[in-house]
Amino acid sequence: MAPPGPIGIIANPASGKDVRRLIARASVIDNAEKRAIVRRALAGVAATSAAAALAYYDDPHGIVRGGIADSGHFADAVPVPVSTTGSALDTEAAAGELRRLGCVALVTLGGDGTNRVVTRAWPDAPLIPISTGTNNVFPHFLEATVAGAAAGLISSGLVGLAETARRHKRIHVDLDADSDLALVDAVLSEERFVGSRALLEPDLLRRILLTRAEPAAVGMTAVGGLLMPLGSDEGAGALLELGSGQGSVTLTVPIAPGHYRPVQVRAWRRVSFGEIIEFRGPGVLAFDGERERVLPPSAGARLTVSRDGPWVVDVHRALALGAERSGFRRDQLTHSVSS
Repeated sequence: MAPPGPIGIIANPASGKDVRRLIARASVIDNAEKRAIVRRALAGVAATSAAAALAYYDDPHGIVRGGIADSGHFADAVPVPVSTTGSALDTEAAAGELRRLGCVALVTLGGDGTNRVVTRAWPDAPLIPISTGTNNVFPHFLEATVAGAAAGLISSGLVGLAETARRHKRIHVDLDADSDLALVDAVLSEERFVGSRALLEPDLLRRILLTRAEPAAVGMTAVGGLLMPLGSDEGAGALLELGSGQGSVTLTVPIAPGHYRPVQVRAWRRVSFGEIIEFRGPGVLAFDGERERVLPPSAGARLTVSRDGPWVVDVHRALALGAERSGFRRDQLTHSVSS
Protein backbone atom coordinates (compact mmCIF):
# COMPACT_ATOMS: atom_id res chain seq x y z
CA MET A 1 0.00 0.00 0.00
CA ALA A 2 1.35 3.42 -0.95
CA PRO A 3 2.01 5.89 1.88
CA PRO A 4 -0.89 8.39 2.34
CA GLY A 5 1.28 11.45 1.72
CA PRO A 6 4.78 12.92 1.82
CA ILE A 7 6.66 14.33 4.78
CA GLY A 8 7.68 17.99 4.60
CA ILE A 9 10.75 19.58 6.19
CA ILE A 10 11.49 23.26 6.77
CA ALA A 11 14.70 24.39 8.48
CA ASN A 12 14.97 28.11 9.19
CA PRO A 13 18.62 29.18 8.76
CA ALA A 14 18.00 32.38 10.75
CA SER A 15 16.50 30.79 13.87
CA GLY A 16 18.51 30.92 17.11
CA LYS A 17 20.77 33.74 15.94
CA ASP A 18 19.02 36.99 16.85
CA VAL A 19 20.21 39.82 19.11
CA ARG A 20 18.80 38.14 22.24
CA ARG A 21 21.52 35.51 21.91
CA LEU A 22 24.22 38.17 22.03
CA ILE A 23 22.76 40.02 25.00
CA ALA A 24 22.25 36.92 27.11
CA ARG A 25 25.32 35.01 25.91
CA ALA A 26 23.00 32.17 24.96
CA SER A 27 24.17 29.32 22.76
CA VAL A 28 23.80 29.67 19.01
CA ILE A 29 22.46 26.78 16.96
CA ASP A 30 24.42 27.12 13.75
CA ASN A 31 23.51 25.71 10.37
CA ALA A 32 25.95 22.80 10.69
CA GLU A 33 24.08 21.61 13.78
CA LYS A 34 20.74 22.08 12.02
CA ARG A 35 22.04 19.95 9.17
CA ALA A 36 22.96 17.25 11.70
CA ILE A 37 19.47 17.51 13.22
CA VAL A 38 17.94 16.95 9.77
CA ARG A 39 20.18 13.92 9.23
CA ARG A 40 19.05 12.37 12.52
CA ALA A 41 15.40 13.08 11.74
CA LEU A 42 15.73 11.34 8.39
CA ALA A 43 17.26 8.31 10.08
CA GLY A 44 14.11 8.14 12.19
CA VAL A 45 11.86 8.45 9.14
CA ALA A 46 13.75 5.69 7.32
CA ALA A 47 13.41 3.37 10.32
CA THR A 48 9.62 3.64 10.43
CA SER A 49 8.67 4.40 6.82
CA ALA A 50 11.43 3.51 4.37
CA ALA A 51 9.08 4.13 1.42
CA ALA A 52 8.07 7.63 2.57
CA ALA A 53 8.16 10.47 0.07
CA LEU A 54 9.96 13.63 1.18
CA ALA A 55 9.57 17.27 0.15
CA TYR A 56 11.50 20.18 1.63
CA TYR A 57 12.39 23.85 1.60
CA ASP A 58 15.82 24.16 0.01
CA ASP A 59 17.09 27.17 1.96
CA PRO A 60 20.05 29.21 0.61
CA HIS A 61 22.42 27.48 3.07
CA GLY A 62 21.42 24.01 1.94
CA ILE A 63 20.58 22.78 5.44
CA VAL A 64 18.01 20.15 4.48
CA ARG A 65 19.73 19.31 1.20
CA GLY A 66 22.96 18.67 3.10
CA GLY A 67 21.16 16.62 5.74
CA ILE A 68 19.67 14.43 3.01
CA ALA A 69 23.10 13.89 1.46
CA ASP A 70 24.58 13.02 4.85
CA SER A 71 21.80 10.60 5.72
CA GLY A 72 22.10 8.35 2.68
CA HIS A 73 18.29 8.22 2.51
CA PHE A 74 15.63 9.88 0.33
CA ALA A 75 17.83 10.81 -2.61
CA ASP A 76 14.61 11.41 -4.58
CA ALA A 77 13.38 14.08 -2.12
CA VAL A 78 11.70 17.00 -3.88
CA PRO A 79 12.66 20.64 -3.15
CA VAL A 80 9.69 23.01 -3.39
CA PRO A 81 10.04 26.07 -5.64
CA VAL A 82 10.55 29.23 -3.57
CA SER A 83 11.90 32.59 -4.73
CA THR A 84 14.57 33.58 -2.21
CA THR A 85 14.07 36.95 -0.52
CA GLY A 86 16.23 36.37 2.55
CA SER A 87 13.23 37.05 4.79
CA ALA A 88 10.44 35.20 6.60
CA LEU A 89 8.51 35.28 3.33
CA ASP A 90 10.68 32.36 2.15
CA THR A 91 9.52 30.13 4.99
CA GLU A 92 5.92 31.23 4.47
CA ALA A 93 6.08 30.47 0.75
CA ALA A 94 7.67 27.06 1.38
CA ALA A 95 4.93 26.16 3.85
CA GLY A 96 2.33 27.05 1.25
CA GLU A 97 4.00 24.83 -1.34
CA LEU A 98 4.27 21.89 1.08
CA ARG A 99 0.60 22.33 1.89
CA ARG A 100 -0.27 22.09 -1.80
CA LEU A 101 1.74 18.88 -2.04
CA GLY A 102 -0.47 17.35 0.65
CA CYS A 103 2.22 16.66 3.26
CA VAL A 104 0.79 14.58 6.10
CA ALA A 105 3.47 15.69 8.57
CA LEU A 106 5.67 18.78 8.57
CA VAL A 107 8.93 18.77 10.54
CA THR A 108 10.11 22.31 11.35
CA LEU A 109 13.44 23.47 12.75
CA GLY A 110 13.01 26.87 14.35
CA GLY A 111 11.52 28.75 17.25
CA ASP A 112 8.19 30.44 17.97
CA GLY A 113 8.60 32.87 15.09
CA THR A 114 9.36 30.18 12.52
CA ASN A 115 6.25 28.18 13.39
CA ARG A 116 4.13 31.32 13.40
CA VAL A 117 5.22 32.09 9.85
CA VAL A 118 4.51 28.51 8.78
CA THR A 119 1.03 28.79 10.28
CA ARG A 120 0.31 31.98 8.35
CA ALA A 121 0.55 29.96 5.14
CA TRP A 122 -0.89 26.72 6.53
CA PRO A 123 -3.23 27.34 9.51
CA ASP A 124 -3.93 23.65 10.20
CA ALA A 125 -0.46 22.33 9.42
CA PRO A 126 0.40 18.89 10.93
CA LEU A 127 3.50 20.05 12.80
CA ILE A 128 6.36 18.24 14.47
CA PRO A 129 8.28 21.32 15.69
CA ILE A 130 11.90 20.83 16.77
CA SER A 131 13.38 23.67 18.82
CA THR A 132 16.26 25.54 17.23
CA GLY A 133 15.10 29.08 18.06
CA THR A 134 15.57 31.58 20.88
CA ASN A 135 12.31 31.61 22.86
CA ASN A 136 11.17 28.04 22.30
CA VAL A 137 7.71 28.01 23.86
CA PHE A 138 5.75 26.56 20.95
CA PRO A 139 8.25 24.02 19.57
CA HIS A 140 9.37 21.04 21.62
CA PHE A 141 12.83 20.06 22.81
CA LEU A 142 12.84 16.78 20.93
CA GLU A 143 15.57 14.42 19.87
CA ALA A 144 15.33 14.63 16.09
CA THR A 145 15.67 10.85 15.71
CA VAL A 146 12.34 10.16 17.44
CA ALA A 147 10.69 13.21 15.85
CA GLY A 148 11.52 11.73 12.45
CA ALA A 149 10.27 8.32 13.55
CA ALA A 150 6.91 9.85 14.47
CA ALA A 151 6.69 11.56 11.07
CA GLY A 152 7.45 8.25 9.39
CA LEU A 153 4.71 6.46 11.32
CA ILE A 154 2.15 9.05 10.25
CA SER A 155 3.36 8.96 6.65
CA SER A 156 3.16 5.17 6.57
CA GLY A 157 -0.44 5.25 7.78
CA LEU A 158 0.34 3.07 10.80
CA VAL A 159 -0.85 5.86 13.10
CA GLY A 160 -3.25 8.68 12.28
CA LEU A 161 -2.83 12.41 12.79
CA ALA A 162 -6.18 12.75 14.58
CA GLU A 163 -5.18 10.24 17.28
CA THR A 164 -1.67 11.60 17.84
CA ALA A 165 -2.06 15.38 17.53
CA ARG A 166 -3.98 18.22 19.16
CA ARG A 167 -4.84 21.60 17.70
CA HIS A 168 -2.95 24.45 19.27
CA LYS A 169 -4.52 27.76 20.21
CA ARG A 170 -4.09 30.79 17.98
CA ILE A 171 -4.45 34.55 18.42
CA HIS A 172 -6.28 36.11 15.48
CA VAL A 173 -5.20 39.71 14.84
CA ASP A 174 -7.60 41.78 12.74
CA LEU A 175 -6.10 45.07 11.59
CA ASP A 176 -7.73 47.91 9.69
CA ALA A 177 -6.21 46.78 6.39
CA ASP A 178 -5.33 43.11 6.83
CA SER A 179 -4.80 40.39 9.44
CA ASP A 180 -2.07 38.44 11.22
CA LEU A 181 -1.69 35.83 13.95
CA ALA A 182 0.34 34.67 16.93
CA LEU A 183 0.71 31.22 18.44
CA VAL A 184 1.92 32.18 21.93
CA ASP A 185 1.79 35.93 22.57
CA ALA A 186 0.72 39.23 21.07
CA VAL A 187 2.19 42.35 22.68
CA LEU A 188 1.58 46.10 22.38
CA SER A 189 4.70 48.19 22.99
CA GLU A 190 5.13 51.97 23.18
CA GLU A 191 8.00 51.73 20.74
CA ARG A 192 7.50 53.46 17.39
CA PHE A 193 9.80 51.36 15.19
CA VAL A 194 10.26 47.64 14.55
CA GLY A 195 14.05 48.00 14.86
CA SER A 196 15.92 44.88 15.98
CA ARG A 197 12.55 43.07 16.39
CA ALA A 198 13.34 41.51 19.78
CA LEU A 199 11.36 42.64 22.85
CA LEU A 200 14.03 43.66 25.34
CA GLU A 201 12.59 46.74 27.12
CA PRO A 202 9.80 45.70 29.54
CA ASP A 203 9.20 49.32 30.62
CA LEU A 204 7.80 50.02 27.15
CA LEU A 205 5.33 47.13 27.12
CA ARG A 206 1.66 47.92 27.69
CA ARG A 207 -0.54 44.88 26.94
CA ILE A 208 0.10 41.15 26.49
CA LEU A 209 -2.39 38.59 25.20
CA LEU A 210 -1.33 34.96 25.69
CA THR A 211 -2.52 31.55 24.53
CA ARG A 212 -0.47 29.95 27.31
CA ALA A 213 1.15 31.28 30.47
CA GLU A 214 4.05 29.16 31.65
CA PRO A 215 6.24 29.92 34.66
CA ALA A 216 8.95 27.55 33.40
CA ALA A 217 9.25 29.23 29.98
CA VAL A 218 11.26 32.16 28.60
CA GLY A 219 9.69 35.28 27.10
CA MET A 220 6.33 37.01 27.47
CA THR A 221 4.54 33.80 28.42
CA ALA A 222 6.61 33.72 31.63
CA VAL A 223 5.10 37.05 32.73
CA GLY A 224 1.66 35.48 32.78
CA GLY A 225 2.98 32.19 34.10
CA LEU A 226 4.28 33.81 37.28
CA LEU A 227 0.83 35.27 38.00
CA MET A 228 -1.80 32.92 36.55
CA PRO A 229 -0.46 29.75 34.89
CA LEU A 230 -2.45 28.72 31.81
CA GLY A 231 -1.76 25.48 29.97
CA SER A 232 -1.93 24.86 26.25
CA ASP A 233 -4.85 22.45 26.80
CA GLU A 234 -7.01 24.97 28.68
CA GLY A 235 -9.85 26.65 26.78
CA ALA A 236 -8.91 30.27 27.47
CA GLY A 237 -6.30 32.95 26.95
CA ALA A 238 -4.71 35.43 29.36
CA LEU A 239 -4.58 39.24 29.22
CA LEU A 240 -2.07 41.34 31.14
CA GLU A 241 -1.96 45.14 31.54
CA LEU A 242 1.58 46.34 32.22
CA GLY A 243 2.80 49.43 34.05
CA SER A 244 2.72 50.94 37.53
CA GLY A 245 -0.44 51.76 39.44
CA GLN A 246 -2.56 50.78 42.39
CA GLY A 247 -2.26 47.08 43.05
CA SER A 248 0.58 46.57 40.58
CA VAL A 249 3.21 43.91 41.18
CA THR A 250 6.82 43.72 40.05
CA LEU A 251 8.06 40.40 38.70
CA THR A 252 11.56 39.30 37.78
CA VAL A 253 11.09 37.59 34.44
CA PRO A 254 13.44 35.80 32.00
CA ILE A 255 12.45 37.75 28.89
CA ALA A 256 15.25 36.04 26.92
CA PRO A 257 17.56 33.08 27.66
CA GLY A 258 19.77 34.07 30.61
CA HIS A 259 18.32 37.60 30.63
CA TYR A 260 16.09 38.55 33.58
CA ARG A 261 14.36 41.93 33.81
CA PRO A 262 11.84 43.50 36.23
CA VAL A 263 8.34 43.73 34.77
CA GLN A 264 5.49 45.69 36.37
CA VAL A 265 1.97 44.29 35.94
CA ARG A 266 -1.08 46.21 37.16
CA ALA A 267 -3.90 43.88 36.06
CA TRP A 268 -4.37 40.37 34.73
CA ARG A 269 -7.27 38.07 33.89
CA ARG A 270 -8.36 35.12 31.78
CA VAL A 271 -9.90 35.70 28.36
CA SER A 272 -12.64 33.51 26.89
CA PHE A 273 -12.39 32.09 23.39
CA GLY A 274 -13.83 34.59 20.92
CA GLU A 275 -13.69 37.57 23.32
CA ILE A 276 -12.48 40.66 21.43
CA ILE A 277 -9.45 42.42 22.93
CA GLU A 278 -8.54 45.75 21.38
CA PHE A 279 -5.03 47.17 21.13
CA ARG A 280 -4.87 50.88 20.19
CA GLY A 281 -1.96 52.78 18.66
CA PRO A 282 0.42 54.43 18.65
CA GLY A 283 2.88 51.67 19.21
CA VAL A 284 4.37 48.49 17.82
CA LEU A 285 2.71 45.08 17.70
CA ALA A 286 4.92 42.11 18.46
CA PHE A 287 3.93 38.51 17.81
CA ASP A 288 5.61 35.49 19.41
CA GLY A 289 8.51 37.52 20.72
CA GLU A 290 9.29 39.64 17.65
CA ARG A 291 8.20 43.17 16.79
CA GLU A 292 6.31 43.00 13.52
CA ARG A 293 4.04 45.98 12.82
CA VAL A 294 3.82 49.68 13.58
CA LEU A 295 0.37 50.68 14.82
CA PRO A 296 -0.31 54.39 14.00
CA PRO A 297 -2.10 56.65 16.51
CA SER A 298 -5.44 56.36 14.74
CA ALA A 299 -5.22 52.59 14.19
CA GLY A 300 -6.48 49.67 16.21
CA ALA A 301 -6.11 45.91 16.27
CA ARG A 302 -8.81 43.48 17.39
CA LEU A 303 -7.52 40.22 18.86
CA THR A 304 -9.28 36.97 19.73
CA VAL A 305 -8.06 33.61 21.04
CA SER A 306 -9.39 30.33 19.64
CA ARG A 307 -8.34 26.72 19.21
CA ASP A 308 -7.88 26.66 15.45
CA GLY A 309 -4.12 26.75 15.14
CA PRO A 310 -1.89 24.03 13.72
CA TRP A 311 -2.07 20.38 14.72
CA VAL A 312 0.90 19.53 16.94
CA VAL A 313 1.96 15.90 16.96
CA ASP A 314 2.51 14.19 20.32
CA VAL A 315 5.67 12.29 19.41
CA HIS A 316 5.56 10.07 22.50
CA ARG A 317 2.00 8.95 21.74
CA ALA A 318 2.79 8.36 18.06
CA LEU A 319 5.71 6.10 18.94
CA ALA A 320 3.73 4.24 21.59
CA LEU A 321 0.92 3.53 19.12
CA GLY A 322 3.43 2.57 16.45
CA ALA A 323 5.11 0.08 18.76
CA GLU A 324 1.78 -1.40 19.76
CA ARG A 325 0.60 -1.82 16.18
CA SER A 326 3.84 -3.13 14.73
CA GLY A 327 3.67 -6.26 16.88
CA PHE A 328 5.79 -5.22 19.86
CA ARG A 329 4.28 -6.34 23.19
CA ARG A 330 5.35 -6.17 26.81
CA ASP A 331 4.91 -9.90 27.16
CA GLN A 332 7.28 -10.46 24.26
CA LEU A 333 9.88 -8.31 25.97
CA THR A 334 9.38 -10.09 29.30
CA HIS A 335 9.69 -13.46 27.63
CA SER A 336 12.86 -12.42 25.82
CA VAL A 337 14.50 -11.13 29.00
CA SER A 338 13.49 -14.12 31.14
CA SER A 339 14.62 -16.66 28.58
